Amino acid sequence: MTAELDEGPGDVTPYRNPLRDPQDRRLPRIAGPCSLVIFGVTGDLARKKLMPAVYDLANRGLLPPGFALVGFARRDYTNQDFAQIVHDSVKEHARTPFREEVWQQLSEGFRFVPGDLTDDVAFERLRETVDELDVTRGTGGNHAFYLSIPPGLFPEVVRQLSEHGLTDEKPGSWRRVVIEKPFGHDLKSARELNRVVESVFPPEAVFRIDHYLGKETVQNILALRFANEMFEPIWNSNYVDHVQITMAEDIGIGGRAGYYDGIGAARDVIQNHLLQLLALVAMEEPVSFDAWSLRQEKKKVLNAVQLPERLDLHSARGQYAAGWAGGVKVKGYLQEDGIPSTSATETFAALRVDVDTRRWAGVPFYLRTGKRLGRRVTEVAVMFKRAPHLPFTKTETEELGQNALVLRIQPDEGITIRFGAKVPGTTMEIRDVNMDFQYGGSFTESSPEAYERLILDVLLGDPPLFPQHTEVELGWKILDPVLDYWARHGKPEQYPSGDWGPDSAHEMLARDGRAWRRP
Repeated sequence: MTAELDEGPGDVTPYRNPLRDPQDRRLPRIAGPCSLVIFGVTGDLARKKLMPAVYDLANRGLLPPGFALVGFARRDYTNQDFAQIVHDSVKEHARTPFREEVWQQLSEGFRFVPGDLTDDVAFERLRETVDELDVTRGTGGNHAFYLSIPPGLFPEVVRQLSEHGLTDEKPGSWRRVVIEKPFGHDLKSARELNRVVESVFPPEAVFRIDHYLGKETVQNILALRFANEMFEPIWNSNYVDHVQITMAEDIGIGGRAGYYDGIGAARDVIQNHLLQLLALVAMEEPVSFDAWSLRQEKKKVLNAVQLPERLDLHSARGQYAAGWAGGVKVKGYLQEDGIPSTSATETFAALRVDVDTRRWAGVPFYLRTGKRLGRRVTEVAVMFKRAPHLPFTKTETEELGQNALVLRIQPDEGITIRFGAKVPGTTMEIRDVNMDFQYGGSFTESSPEAYERLILDVLLGDPPLFPQHTEVELGWKILDPVLDYWARHGKPEQYPSGDWGPDSAHEMLARDGRAWRRP
């Protein structure tokens, strides 16, 4: 697969934050005067992730004293009603302990604007609200707009923000927009979305959130690769047999039928999360970790991704059927509330891709994701080739598998190295053993939630962890042919809930003489 790298305006100048010295680790990164406006503030994402993350940032002293949080939704709430909603959300979902003094200071900056997304009067009230915050809270014209709403509503909100002067930057201030995935439905819609958003906001003011990139363990991929000389010499096709990237969930779709049906596992996870993980694993060393340098190396990888010629042999999709999950009898996807009995939406997707570079030629990357699988786990498993010569008898090594380096993204965040060791005794018997690193056991400070890091980066204008529009488009160029093929070839294969996907997924690796890991 080939595509030109689009060096748009957002790609030209490497970012440098003049407000802090990156060499001084004593000083935390603290946001300057600003507000965060959340559209769709009554939804699950805002309640479970965004509002608790704002509180956790305040609790850690990373927000300015005059910070303001504005909610926008179709509810007839007062500012006090909104404060109670945030309070309940924080109490239930915040990572850090509740402190009354932090809450009192933070809640003074709460505002709520009721209205529909098509309501001109509501957007006028929103403009008056942010103007008032500039005066009373000292936000200085700095406002970030978080679109926690369905992607189909993005164009309308962006248009309203522009028409009511909410995107106008005064000298020395900024306006930014935050977009949640999915970034389009395919390449064509992604390009149209980018056109609409970037017709109002400059590229450097558009932050596309992939919450996986905010996870400490994902960022640790870069630390593992480029801070340790012991791994780099073997991080190539001379030693690596293949790479497996898995994001498995043990839950079903829950109450998300309206969002999920018609989207499916491949669009929901492979196009963004898994391809971003692949890029971090396969990329060359950047000259620095600023946004521009990281994006260049990731785009080179995505541009080099090749699909197999036979998608019938090297891709698989499925739908979970009734079965057992966590000891409980659960229903299948087609029996879930709100799902049509004729739905062809996949809840499991697997795909082989190759990275056509000197480093990775001949090394297949296997991507899989699914719901109602055996357990919840996200991991990257780098599987190494077997030793070319083993001076042991077959019986001495019959329990020896492939060496592996497994990066556990969630849960039980950490790294496992699997290698062969002699079993104690008088005979030479070799068996696999694991060497484990766990974040929780090695560091006294708990890892912040991904949304804490990402919201802070938005307020700081620090973009390394946010995919740029070219990365999004390259992801769709990879996935679109697969989706088109699936659309022309019947329905997904059924697999029982609690299992590890349809038979076709296991057959896909078996054809290559390999097998999926059982995490």
